[in-house]
Amino acid sequence: MNSKKELVDNLRREWKAMWMSKIDDVVQAESIADKTYEKLFIDRGLILSATRNFKPPEFREILSKYLSSEETERFYPDHIRGGVRKFIREFIVSNKPVRSQREQWISDIYTRKKKQQSKHGGRGWLHYSL
Repeated sequence: MNSKKELVDNLRREWKAMWMSKIDDVVQAESIADKTYEKLFIDRGLILSATRNFKPPEFREILSKYLSSEETERFYPDHIRGGVRKFIREFIVSNKPVRSQREQWISDIYTRKKKQQSKHGGRGWLHYSL
């Protein structure tokens, strides 16, 4: 367990280092890997992100090459099914926090629309003749 956790931590550090040191090509609107990352299976010059119809490399796919599917799920839960944060949001934290009367008044004051300036009889204040 401990060695797998260290492996995942090392992969995450290398993943962050890759994204921090990428080369941004402004002309072609791409981000390119600046060196080879053997643990992540990424070669130098590989396009990491680009515009339109591009699938960037995913950390989950790299992790699944090192670990089994159950271990991958334990270390890196799927964001579609949800993870720890989704569990906390749905089951532990209530949806509507209890607000005091004073907090409601303050929020109502800031959310009200301000009235527009009147037009002085419909003629407009710029064309008001003396």
